[in-house]
Amino acid sequence: MFYTPEDYRPDESAAYLMRRILTLMAGEVDEALEPQGLTHAQWVPLMKLHMGLASTVAELARECQLDGGAMTRTLDRLEAKGLVERVRSCEDRRVVNLQLTPEGREAAKQIPQVLCKVQNAFLEGLSVEEWLQLKSLLQRILDNGTRLQGSGREGNE
Repeated sequence: MFYTPEDYRPDESAAYLMRRILTLMAGEVDEALEPQGLTHAQWVPLMKLHMGLASTVAELARECQLDGGAMTRTLDRLEAKGLVERVRSCEDRRVVNLQLTPEGREAAKQIPQVLCKVQNAFLEGLSVEEWLQLKSLLQRILDNGTRLQGSGREGNE
């Protein structure tokens, strides 16, 4: 056992440290993208569209782990900024596809530069080997969590 109730300290848990890192990184990324007028809620879907990970509101909501209503509001903001447009499918008029405008593609192209700069700053002092080991360890933890999520625990709650 890695943790026991007798000596558990939340601020020393791996989950707490990961959350703190994510919060600090998100703040740095938001600050860097602020001149472009992009918030975390906006640059994530913009990047996912740019990467071709989704083409509809439902797909994008799943990719961003948001409900449909929140995704629609975010897309409304991105559309108002001229970065995304909704295009009705020719094959099925019930389907609305999403696409980046030329301005949206240009904005999305700049996001990886910001992400790399911020993440590299956070990884300063680590060797390439340590970085690879860290990624491997985090992937194993993620795999464990994914297995737990699909283990049918719903009936036990």
